[in-house]
Amino acid sequence: MWAFWSLLGVVSIAAVIDVRTREVPHWVWVAALLIAAARVATGSIGWLTAGSGLLLGLVIVSLLYAFAGFGGGDVKLVGALAASVGPLGFLNLLIYIALAGGVLALWALARKRDDFAYVPAIAVGLLAYVWRFET
Repeated sequence: MWAFWSLLGVVSIAAVIDVRTREVPHWVWVAALLIAAARVATGSIGWLTAGSGLLLGLVIVSLLYAFAGFGGGDVKLVGALAASVGPLGFLNLLIYIALAGGVLALWALARKRDDFAYVPAIAVGLLAYVWRFET
């Protein structure tokens, strides 16, 4: 459980930074990837699970980068989160991120904005995932 609280802390800090600067610092996804590596080292997940989660996460979110306006930092961050939860966990996490992103998009639309920081949706999605699957 320590890993998910650590991830929530890192992603929450990233959300604040993303809202303020519209960028995700490199240290954020590196920290998330190190947490995934620590989960592997402690035996919480296996290398194959972490690696396939990372690969699936990067592939799917890269499509969002190419076609839906995701930023590069968002891609790396979500890929690192996918490494922590594995491929099946990532698909569940992605649903929660998408739901939170939809609410955020509606809020931005109501404020007549066509562009918004997405890491807050990633943070809320991760919180919902942890609440649902890891508690």
